[in-house]
This record gives sequence, structure tokens and C-alpha cells, in this order.
Amino acid sequence: FGSGTGDIFLDNVGCSGMESSLLDCSYVSDSNIYCYYGHSEDVGVRCQVNTTGVCTYGDVRLYNGSTPYQGRVEVCINDTWGTVCDDSWGSVDATVICKQLEYAYTGYGKYYTNAYFGAGSGTIWFDNVACTSSNTKLVQCSSNPIGEE
Repeated sequence: FGSGTGDIFLDNVGCSGMESSLLDCSYVSDSNIYCYYGHSEDVGVRCQVNTTGVCTYGDVRLYNGSTPYQGRVEVCINDTWGTVCDDSWGSVDATVICKQLEYAYTGYGKYYTNAYFGAGSGTIWFDNVACTSSNTKLVQCSSNPIGEE
């Protein structure tokens, strides 16, 4: 990721994995910092996102897009990821997905149909979705009964 610039605030950081904040880990700070090689010792992180494990009822994710902000809509029902049929799918529905994922957007979500991001597999959980602007989660939107096309 490259070297940073400016002050180095933490050195010799040691975490057990149970901490909720980096500052909960052991570390050396302030005038005691001894990064012998300076910014060539800067750290980076790449988090592995849970894409196949247990999910929470109603969670949504975007899958198979070229960025995290686009992709096939998948929803978790009964600890299983499934898809959404594109019948009646539109910009209001896409906007609800953006809201649920807490992505900043410019007033509406752009929608795609016809398996634009590739066909999913498994159960089609939602069909004939009709969200309103007051919905903040996909499971709040009207649709056919879950799992019925």
C-alpha cells in the first residue's frame, strides 16, 4: 500500500483479536516510538469479508461487481444467501439497497436487470419487489411471499 508520511503514533502494537479498537491493544506511543526504519514499517490491512458463512436474516450484499458498490443483489433468509428476481425491480428498490448498505448515494440507486452481474444460484428469495421511499431494508418492502416466485 506504500509508506505514509507525517507522525507515527503507535509502535509495537500487539492485539489478541478480542479488542474492538486498535487503542485497546498494547502499544508504545508518543516519545517512546522507535520505528527504526521510519515509514517503511507502516502497516496495512485487507479484511476478508464473510461471503459464504452464516448471515443474519434480512442482510443484503452486492456480489460479483467490479467495486463493492455494485453487483447482484443477494439477501439472507434462514442463514442462506439467495437472490432477488428482477420482475418489477426499479430505482426505488435499488435505492433501498443503497440505504440498507449505508452507502452514500446521490438521491437514487441505479438499477440493473437481466442478470447484469451474472446469474445467481440457489433460492430466489424475493420476486415482484415494490419498495417505497420510506423503506430502509429490503425485507420491509412488499413482494411475493418470501421464496415464492
